[in-house]
Amino acid sequence: MNRARGLSLLELLVVVALIATLAGLGAMVVGRALPGQQLRGAARELAAELRFTRAQAIATGSEQVFRLDVDSRRWDAAGKRSGELPAGIEIIATSARQEQPAQREAAVRFFPEGAATGARFVLRRDDADWRVDVAWLTGEVTLARGEGTP
Repeated sequence: MNRARGLSLLELLVVVALIATLAGLGAMVVGRALPGQQLRGAARELAAELRFTRAQAIATGSEQVFRLDVDSRRWDAAGKRSGELPAGIEIIATSARQEQPAQREAAVRFFPEGAATGARFVLRRDDADWRVDVAWLTGEVTLARGEGTP
């Protein structure tokens, strides 16, 4: 006697319920990771624009300035490039006093030989920090996790 083999309706419902539960857990994990990804992306964007400004200073043979308004999170770079960092990200900027155009603004001047006035930008969201440093002697732009020491 051959019996047809297959899944009962109950077994099928249990499998569907397990898949729905796993999908819900996966969505929660991705939802928690999204702000961290956004913070890292903003730090990478900031570092890239600083590097671009330095490269423009070297290529054109003239000084170039990168400016960042801490309150509005808007930046201006060489080549009339500008943009805005995402909302919800706290910015702590430290730059040379003579390059500070206003109270809550920071600026970095890059020279034709590659040097810069130096700066540190810390981007923070919740308990996560990313740091973008501009070396004053070489103008090198580095990106690292954590606030670091000033």
